[in-house]
Amino acid sequence: MNYVVFGGSRGIGATVVDRLMNEGHSIWVVSRSGEAPLGAQSIIWDALSDESIAGLPDTIDGVVYAPGSINLKPFRGLKLEEFRADFELNAMGAVKALQACLPAMKTAGKASVVLFSTVAVQSGMSFHASIAMAKGAIEGLTRSLAAEWAPQIRVNAIAPSLVNTELAGRLLSTPEKIEASGKRHPLQRVGEPKDIAAAVEFLLGEGSDWMTGQIVSIDGGLGSLR
Repeated sequence: MNYVVFGGSRGIGATVVDRLMNEGHSIWVVSRSGEAPLGAQSIIWDALSDESIAGLPDTIDGVVYAPGSINLKPFRGLKLEEFRADFELNAMGAVKALQACLPAMKTAGKASVVLFSTVAVQSGMSFHASIAMAKGAIEGLTRSLAAEWAPQIRVNAIAPSLVNTELAGRLLSTPEKIEASGKRHPLQRVGEPKDIAAAVEFLLGEGSDWMTGQIVSIDGGLGSLR
């Protein structure tokens, strides 16, 4: 299978790439840095730009859009530029990625898309106004495209809680912070990239073949348990 992973050079995206490569799939990693593991194709592209994406395969069986941001501030402290930046990266970046990949997904005859939301969209959390707004758009996009592209292309999204990645480094910079964040979750720990990557692999594969338009919560129980 040919899979394109946007944001596949770090964090959850990199773990997804490793899992898919271990299964023998062909992987194209799209990132600003151009970093990719040995055996994967590298495409340099900035989600904040309007440049076309060169080097995509002619046939695409699955797309993962993993770039994201964590910008937690009181609403009164958020500038309009920050709202725009979060929306451009998280929502408009996904739009541009999917528009670029759509012809090759149609060529494949059957394909799957995995996007990323956040637990904060459905739960409502203080200081999450900017990122929750951007990821809320992803949830709307997920359901709209799932309806429009069925039955040929499936579209689902994952809504994680805090995951121990470089992106969350400021929030998880010490063992004490990791422990305190973990205790907020019913399962008493923060997420690890492998927790999310396993779900991405499932959503791309045949095991989820009768599943589309879903927002899958993988959040240690934070979003639904008290």
